[in-house]
Amino acid sequence: MDRLRELLTRYPKGLTLYELSQLLNVTPRTMRRYMSELSAQFDLEQEEERPGGARRWRIPAADLPRKIELRRTQAYALLAARRIFAMMQGSALYEEIDMAVNKLLGLAHRTGRGPNAGRADFRLEERFLYLPFVPKNYQEKTEELDDLFQCVSDLRPLSLRYRSLSRHAEERITIHPYAMVLHRDSIYCVGYHTERGEIRTFLLDRMRDTQASVSERFELPDDFHVDDYFQGEFGIWKAAQKQHVVIEFDEYAAEYVRMRNAHPSMKLVPLPGGRLRLSMEVGNLTQLTSWILEWGKRAKVIQPPELVQRVRDELQAALNAYDEETTPARRKRASERPARA
Repeated sequence: MDRLRELLTRYPKGLTLYELSQLLNVTPRTMRRYMSELSAQFDLEQEEERPGGARRWRIPAADLPRKIELRRTQAYALLAARRIFAMMQGSALYEEIDMAVNKLLGLAHRTGRGPNAGRADFRLEERFLYLPFVPKNYQEKTEELDDLFQCVSDLRPLSLRYRSLSRHAEERITIHPYAMVLHRDSIYCVGYHTERGEIRTFLLDRMRDTQASVSERFELPDDFHVDDYFQGEFGIWKAAQKQHVVIEFDEYAAEYVRMRNAHPSMKLVPLPGGRLRLSMEVGNLTQLTSWILEWGKRAKVIQPPELVQRVRDELQAALNAYDEETTPARRKRASERPARA
């Protein structure tokens, strides 16, 4: 089917059924079946070469793919990010992306110009990469992923079974999927929950038994902006109000904090001794708590009090877990020690 699309794209004036069958090395009967499948994707045009003669099949000019001119450096820049989509392997969406990547590879492998042509950029696509932080495997979610992408692109309602962690239950719901987002190496959908009458964020991992609507469509709200539902490195926006957060870092962590644009509202103020104060306006504190704990003793929360308490509780719980493991061993060693006279 991919080869058939390429042929009809290459010959905009069209090809006869027999010409196509010869080029694809299939029988005319098989070719008719292929044309029937392709007709479901495009409104193919037919034109007789002469009255009573063979018909030429072609893709309408409006549906022909447009050519995009790219420099080799631009192709390498796009190839660097191709591993972002590795989690989608096995889905129809990934196959389409992979086809585009292969075309970029063909462009990148062309012989360059200048004294270092063919040498300075040798296998550059393998040495200029984006590596996902913790890549997920969505091999068992390819059907849900394809349904989700179809509904986002065609503005179709999506029915699914969704597992809620807060309710500890699974329920059948219908959503209007507004956007599909790759966030922190996971796939999310921002959509309108028809039963609850509100816009929410859904994780692909918790979706099951998806069914895309065949006949219905929905309207995308004019005021919808996907950035309103995510807060940079600190997860999904769920809070009704923002909170003013202040964190101080020691001189060892200051350099790394300056190099990271963790949040759009982030402001940095130098402190004596090379220390650094970070302030920002954040909605949900859950992911932020984990981020602060990653810094260990290098970071100290100044405000809000709720975040200070969250970090304290997490640290205390971690210490308690270690105490529970070591206390029996300490008691055993103490019991084995000889009594003092």
